Amino acid sequence: MRSAVVALAVANCWALPAAAQDGQSEAISQELAEMRAMMAQMAARIDSLESELAEAEAKADAAQVSATEAVETAAVATAAVEKTPAINWKGAPEIKGEGGWSFKPRGRLQYDTGFVNAPSGTGVDDGWGTDIRRARLGVSGDMPGGFGYKFEVDVANSDLAVTDAYISYESGDAEISVGQFNNFQSLEELTSSLHTSFIERAAFTDAFGFIRRVGIAAEYGSDDVLVQAGLFSDNMDRLSNESWSADGRVVFMPKLGDAQLHLGASVHFRDLESGSEARYRQRPLVAFTDLRFVNTGRFDAESEFAYGLESAVISGPFHAVAEGYWNKVAQPGAMEDPTFFGGYAEVGYFLTRGDTRGYKGGKFDRTKPENPVGEGGIGSVQVNLRYDHLDLTDAGIVGGSQDGYYLSIVWKPTDYTMLLANYGKLDYSNAVYPGTGGDTDYSVDVFGVRAQVDF
Repeated sequence: MRSAVVALAVANCWALPAAAQDGQSEAISQELAEMRAMMAQMAARIDSLESELAEAEAKADAAQVSATEAVETAAVATAAVEKTPAINWKGAPEIKGEGGWSFKPRGRLQYDTGFVNAPSGTGVDDGWGTDIRRARLGVSGDMPGGFGYKFEVDVANSDLAVTDAYISYESGDAEISVGQFNNFQSLEELTSSLHTSFIERAAFTDAFGFIRRVGIAAEYGSDDVLVQAGLFSDNMDRLSNESWSADGRVVFMPKLGDAQLHLGASVHFRDLESGSEARYRQRPLVAFTDLRFVNTGRFDAESEFAYGLESAVISGPFHAVAEGYWNKVAQPGAMEDPTFFGGYAEVGYFLTRGDTRGYKGGKFDRTKPENPVGEGGIGSVQVNLRYDHLDLTDAGIVGGSQDGYYLSIVWKPTDYTMLLANYGKLDYSNAVYPGTGGDTDYSVDVFGVRAQVDF
């Protein structure tokens, strides 16, 4: 079309000069020559524009093909990334795979040393002691459909024992667990040994036999309320299928400004196998001694009924906690039923700026130093004071009483390492080891140090 127009214009341009020779002036001929030159320039420009347009269309087609290929490549890469397991580091690698799978190795090592100094007249084997308190290895993780698992064994001092071994199912705010795990007794007991503020838990938790048991339990936690309940038999290494227990715990854990509050109560009932005996006793603060200055000895028992009260507050570097626990033991026949009591009160404070005690899910959790070693800081430093009371004398059973006054200094260089030093002065009444002249009221000094690492 463009070529026909140009040809017609050129033909006319050549025809007009012929007519001009019949009577047109030379000026018109000059104008026509100029018009022919302009038409030739226009034709050349049109050819150039058509060439540029064709080149632009070719580039656009190529760019569209490249964009499509890029989108397809990105989709393939995204799919490959989604199928590649994600690895996070939480003291050890935590691997998360497709469909809700996760796997994490876990473990802890706690090495204790120190001394127990009792009055010389008691004749007990006190002095320096050491202990691999815990050496645990295990795994935990999640499975598709809301299921989870945890399995852990303790190999301390060459003795193999299963600690946690359970499967869980979580749906919304509710969780069901089956296997071996901690009963719902006491804030102090449910707080992991990795996060306690003293080398050992409060005296009543060990004296009253708080251990992991095989059972089934349900938990419901929503906002500030946690409800826990379960039915249990016994620990894996002593299953008789004759004794059983029921445990329940309720926790109210609101935030008051920046402060974390904790108010809780628990109840425990245990029906003992026919012909059973009970015994309640306790070491002096540390576990590397076999000395137990308070001890009820063995006596006939049919059941236990116990209840406890819990309270705590965390506000910045400060925390305070107090618990009380009453354990009533039913004896057969017409014998009077004794009620034993244990409790403690504690305050603590971080000397390092920005540090606070961890709390999660109705129990104390990991302290994470604001300025750990390796990142320009010294970690966290915390001091704690505790009064710990245990009374094992009632209804004609004289097991003695123990009043402990404790001081601890806790240094955490990093999230997963800790050094802890404890001093304790324990006052005894009706101790089972008589001193000089038969005296059963005296004091014992205890010092203990722990080095700890976990992953």
